[in-house]
Amino acid sequence: MTDTTPWRRPAAPATDVAAAAGPAAVPAEGTGHRPTGPGPGAARAAVAGPGAGGPVPAAPDAARPGAARLGPGAGGSGAGRRTGPPVPARRGPAGQPQPGPGRPSGSGTAPLGKFLAKAAAVTAGLTAAGALFGLVRDQTIAHLFGAGHDSDAFLISWTVPEMASTLLIEDAMALLMVPAFSHALARRAASRAGLTRKEARAADPVRLLVGATLPRLMVFLAAVASVLVVAAPLVVGVLAPGLPDPELAVQCTRMTALTVLTFGIAGYFSAALRAHRSFLPPAAIYVSYNVGIIGTMVALHTLWGVRAAAAGVAVGGLLMVLVQLPAFIRNVGFGPPRAKRAAPRSQRDRDRPTLIAFGVIAPVISFAVFRQSQVLVERFLAASLPPGAISHLNYAQKVAQMPMVLSLMICTVTFPVVAQAMAGGEREKARRRVEQDLALASLAVLLGMALVIGYAPQIIEVLFERGAFTHQDTLTTASVMRVYGLGLLGHCLVGALSRPFFSTARPTWFPALAMGAGLLVNIAAGALFVGWWGTYGIAAANAAGITAAAALLLTGIGSRIIAIQARRVAVSIGRLAVAAASACATGWLAGPMIPDPLLSAALGCLLVPAMFGATGMAMRALEITALPGQIAQLAAQTATRITQLTQRFRNAR
Repeated sequence: MTDTTPWRRPAAPATDVAAAAGPAAVPAEGTGHRPTGPGPGAARAAVAGPGAGGPVPAAPDAARPGAARLGPGAGGSGAGRRTGPPVPARRGPAGQPQPGPGRPSGSGTAPLGKFLAKAAAVTAGLTAAGALFGLVRDQTIAHLFGAGHDSDAFLISWTVPEMASTLLIEDAMALLMVPAFSHALARRAASRAGLTRKEARAADPVRLLVGATLPRLMVFLAAVASVLVVAAPLVVGVLAPGLPDPELAVQCTRMTALTVLTFGIAGYFSAALRAHRSFLPPAAIYVSYNVGIIGTMVALHTLWGVRAAAAGVAVGGLLMVLVQLPAFIRNVGFGPPRAKRAAPRSQRDRDRPTLIAFGVIAPVISFAVFRQSQVLVERFLAASLPPGAISHLNYAQKVAQMPMVLSLMICTVTFPVVAQAMAGGEREKARRRVEQDLALASLAVLLGMALVIGYAPQIIEVLFERGAFTHQDTLTTASVMRVYGLGLLGHCLVGALSRPFFSTARPTWFPALAMGAGLLVNIAAGALFVGWWGTYGIAAANAAGITAAAALLLTGIGSRIIAIQARRVAVSIGRLAVAAASACATGWLAGPMIPDPLLSAALGCLLVPAMFGATGMAMRALEITALPGQIAQLAAQTATRITQLTQRFRNAR
């Protein structure tokens, strides 16, 4: 039965966060009727695109992306007051009825909170799988090549894909293209009223954006990759001037330089798909990447030595593109061949992405370069140390940063939501979302930090001590990892806080300046400490630099972007840090009591969270005290879902 209750227009035009996360509108949670006022999940009457002079009425039949997507069905909700006859249900891509404008939402459309939880769970699961394959990759490198000259040469060449990954996948590309595609989706929803399917396709802002950016990006990245291949000796000389025999590193660099092109395309696809609320293919890229490296190493290491690892990096980069290509074609597309001639010139000018302007690109690129330059500083300083120093730093950093990577998954999922909320002027919703992300990310990373620091020797021994990786390598790597662990919270906060800064229509320079200040701290401290403490001094400088950058971002976001309550956030993080310190000390003392490293680490996975939770409860840390209720709610939802699936199975029989 169609609900005919009049829908009251909000006081101020704004884009709903749920609709902002993608073109599919999301109904109000917990009700089957259209809301009567502006609330979470309610459809709004207008969307504001960048460069628009004011709010534009939303089209009643906004375009829906294809069916093969993680998340709710492709239905829409009402975009304005309706007084006419009921609107029949639209048919979804799979032939299922979708809730049309004016219809109550059914079970086919999930509320935003459930969608985010599902997307975060799938993203976290695949990211964990990618991290697991990354560990297998590092174990394979350690087993085959140890921690010596060969592995150092490969890791120097690996600096190129590491820098490319930060610029073209994790930071710069995502921070530029997710807001750009989100704005284009908002304009698409506002401009399709009264157009035929062919006209709408020709003037589609999303396809115009792809046509204006992707070909140029591919040409530019191909040129950069070619320059790196030719200039590989110079690159190695700059990255590791003290390397005794640079020829092997040069050969490896020429192969890893190809990732500049493949990583750029993969990052572009990931940003576009996330803006379309398709999180499954982007989350799978690191699984495919590491599988490509492992397979190539195992197949070719007897013929090529460590060069097989470099070739595997090139193969893995290609797989990152291929695993996303079908979803990109289905959900985004490459645009009609005559799109520029079909669309009016004024339309093309309006939809031409402003991110091409230097003033928009430069702050994001600078931030990403400064952030990744910490790795360059480490390898530059470690090149003059005894052989194996670069390898010890690499293995320690890769394992230590796993909690940070997993903790940022929720921020990755909610970034399109924050970007569209900022574009629609809903700063209060964006503020709440950012504060929740900071709380969850800090909780996850501090718990992981306690485990990584407390059980560092056991973890490294279980993961790497075999083949050419000796027990002395284990002890050195574990000690370095404990120092690295001190900067995990800073890394997590930088990743979480940078996203809101770049959610606005025109990015600000403040994150780049904050990251530049942190880099200066890293350089100065590293140059001072490396002579005294060697690799430990390099790791300590990294922790100091990233922590300084995180503190600047936390204090600056409230006055510049979103008025989060920085003092309250800092107090909350402080309580969690005390809980992490207590759990870390417990693990540090209890770990050596059990001789078997695997058993000790397994018990630590129980002991550390228990001590972390107990201390957090005693400190009245809200993020921890609220966990039992959230877990109980999740368990109840899971049980309900299992019951529904069981009933459907019985009915099917």
